[in-house]
Amino acid sequence: MKKLIASLSLALLAPLALAQPCPDKNLLYWQAFPPGGESDLSARHQQVVLKKKCPAVDTVIQYKAGAGGALMWSQMNQLPGDGLNVVGVNLPHIVFQPIEGVVQYKTADVTPVFWFHFTPDALVVPEASPYKTFADFIAAAKKDPGKMSLGGSGLNSANHASHERLNAAFGIKSIYVPYKGTGDMALAVVGNQIDGAVTYTAFAINNKSKTRALAVAMEKRHPLLPDVPTFRELGVDWVDGAYRGIGVPKSTTPEARKKLSDMWATLNNDPEMKELAAKSGFELVNVGVDQMDTFMKDKTRLYTEGAQRLGLGKK
Repeated sequence: MKKLIASLSLALLAPLALAQPCPDKNLLYWQAFPPGGESDLSARHQQVVLKKKCPAVDTVIQYKAGAGGALMWSQMNQLPGDGLNVVGVNLPHIVFQPIEGVVQYKTADVTPVFWFHFTPDALVVPEASPYKTFADFIAAAKKDPGKMSLGGSGLNSANHASHERLNAAFGIKSIYVPYKGTGDMALAVVGNQIDGAVTYTAFAINNKSKTRALAVAMEKRHPLLPDVPTFRELGVDWVDGAYRGIGVPKSTTPEARKKLSDMWATLNNDPEMKELAAKSGFELVNVGVDQMDTFMKDKTRLYTEGAQRLGLGKK
């Protein structure tokens, strides 16, 4: 009988051990960019899946946009470190911006606890653009140096770096036009106010009827953009993009950081999340607190070198 009771007790405890680590109260999920961009879209995906797993709590999305994300990131350590305040963070932004020296935070001031996806770079033009192929685009850019205008999300951001890389790699001179976020940039591209944008595959996929992707920075063509060549096919070894994750105020305890990291890992492994990410062009990654120090050290070194090459560092 004792063995039977012990077995039953273990059976009852097993589901609890595997249960979703839900927050104690509602989460405040702070976004560094305006509504409508990739960061907002991914937050909405997570909001839906977290509600399914933790029906007793809500994820309240808040926006504090400005300075290409720097406004939020410079103030995140002023938030309560209660494990209920999380902030959307981006790479390479949080490395590039402090290198430029015009923001009120340092990379070490940002405390990431989980990186959940990666979005490859993409070059897009409005659907009404006369440039039907990448070759058309490059020919036009070389014909009139300095005339081509390309939008992007933020200054000293992944988009900004990709723009500089595009110019250097293909010997052109185009003008970078920064926007507060992808949502604002989308209006300019769709409205034919600029010649195109250096953005992400997620934007290209979600705006397929309004824009035309000319190239993507992936190892292989994207399954949702099968007619769009990779930069490698076009002669440049370019596989890069932006990482998105969540961070917390520095005052957040290690236990609370671990709980949030585990919670986001569970979200990422949910079949619904995988389906939503695939439809939107997000490549899921899982970097939690246990791997964070090594990951951030490697990425900081990589992007610091990249910033110097691209002229984004201090002169």
